[in-house]
Amino acid sequence: MFRYTLATITASLSITSTLAAMGPTMDPASCSALKGACTQADRLNILESNEDWLFDFNDYPETYNFAPGGVTTAKASTFAATVENGMSMAMLNMGPCAMLPPHWHPRASNYVVTVLGSVTTYMWEENGARLVTEKLTPGKMTIFPQGSMHMMVNTGCENAQVVSALNSPDAGTANVGQVFANGFPAPLVNAAFGWEVASPLAKSKMLPPGTGVNWGPQECLQRCGIHPNGTYAPPNNMSYYRQ
Repeated sequence: MFRYTLATITASLSITSTLAAMGPTMDPASCSALKGACTQADRLNILESNEDWLFDFNDYPETYNFAPGGVTTAKASTFAATVENGMSMAMLNMGPCAMLPPHWHPRASNYVVTVLGSVTTYMWEENGARLVTEKLTPGKMTIFPQGSMHMMVNTGCENAQVVSALNSPDAGTANVGQVFANGFPAPLVNAAFGWEVASPLAKSKMLPPGTGVNWGPQECLQRCGIHPNGTYAPPNNMSYYRQ
């Protein structure tokens, strides 16, 4: 089980603040020009280099990894070529026992297909709706409608990778857990939930939203030999671990 020390809590808060502030538009001038262009031919002239049309997910090691993983997205703020082209594309890398916490996309529907390993997905659209659960192995996909709350977990001891397409270059992401740390008055949040869920301690344990992926259930971490400090000691029945 993880042990939280004062240093860990302080570091967590620091990382949360840093990552939450990340994500500025990388090429605002091009984005603005593309939005104001009259024709697609005009947009082609704005993106005059072939390199402007290439996005390399490998250029983002802070999210394109499997320890625990991350969400790397080609979208308006990271890849100007998506502006006015109606979509964004993400690679979801999930190491053993990694999960995407509950979240929703306010401006896009989300299509996901597994290409490596397996993941379990959960989707809930609104009050009164049933929970939709799917087990995705390579070649299988599911849909998260716009605004639906969803989450995903890799409960295996090997890497999983999912390709995610959204029908907006600016889909947006809202993590449910941030309601405890986003500045909403704690007394109101606690009253809404019926008990004290918003507190300094809860905020200190809130994982940063910046990478999109965090470690999952303790049972899985123990079964796969993942230590709290992020190192790996695979059980004897695992012949290898793909980093």
